[in-house]
Amino acid sequence: MTIRFESLSKKHDRSTFVCGVPALDDWFRARASQDERRNIARVFVALDDQGIPGFYSLSMFTLSLEDLPREIEGKLPRYKALPAALIGRLARHVRARGQGVGDLLLADAVTRVLGAAQSVAAFAIVVDAKDDAAIAFYRSFGFIQFPSTPNRLFLLASTAAAGLKAARGR
Repeated sequence: MTIRFESLSKKHDRSTFVCGVPALDDWFRARASQDERRNIARVFVALDDQGIPGFYSLSMFTLSLEDLPREIEGKLPRYKALPAALIGRLARHVRARGQGVGDLLLADAVTRVLGAAQSVAAFAIVVDAKDDAAIAFYRSFGFIQFPSTPNRLFLLASTAAAGLKAARGR
């Protein structure tokens, strides 16, 4: 299966997308393009020969120092807010289960964030997991749960960059 990524546009038929999480399906079909137009999120779609096997959204975000685990918080300057990027929504079509599409979506999102972080600083990449399966998915890639908000996880940008470098064999 060959997958390519594009920014969401009117040419992408979202009407039949089903990931199994009604809130994600509804947002993608009805509100993703509105969030794009309003500069709330950038939405990227994965495309294959059958349509859209997945999508994700990216936004800028700030972290509160107090939300981080103590061992990380203690190593940082006492700023009220830290720059981050948010993978707000990430979903793969039910037809693509077990094919690694979720992994590809996450890798593309992280790569885009790290590319943007060359121009606009991002200390971490944050995700909001919809359920326990999503938490397990993100944790398998090294994301850490926030102590006070278990459905919100983060990955230090430095950790993400090192992971991508290792995956590319550099």
